[in-house]
Amino acid sequence: MSRKRHDAAFKAKVAAEALKGIKSLSELSAEYGVHPVQISSWKKKLVENMADIFAKKADKAGQDAEKEKAELYRQIGQLKVENDWMKKKSRELGL
Repeated sequence: MSRKRHDAAFKAKVAAEALKGIKSLSELSAEYGVHPVQISSWKKKLVENMADIFAKKADKAGQDAEKEKAELYRQIGQLKVENDWMKKKSRELGL
C-alpha cells in the first residue's frame, strides 16, 4: 500500500468542508478518498492556525512599512548631504 500525498490546496479545501459541517466526515471521506481521521487532523490544524494567516499579513505589512521608512530616511540623509555640499560650494563661489 502506498501513501498518497496531497497538496496544501487540497488539504485546505477538505478541511474547510469539514469545518462547515454540512457533510459528515464519512461523506467527506467517501467524496475525497481520504480517511476520516486524516480529515479531522487537517480540520484541527486549520482551526489552530487560522489566526496565523491574518497575523502574517499584518507582520508583512509592518515589515514592508519599516523597509520603506528606512529607504526614505536614507534618501533624506543623502539629499541633506548633497544640499549642504551645494550650499558650501555656492558660498565659495560667492553666489
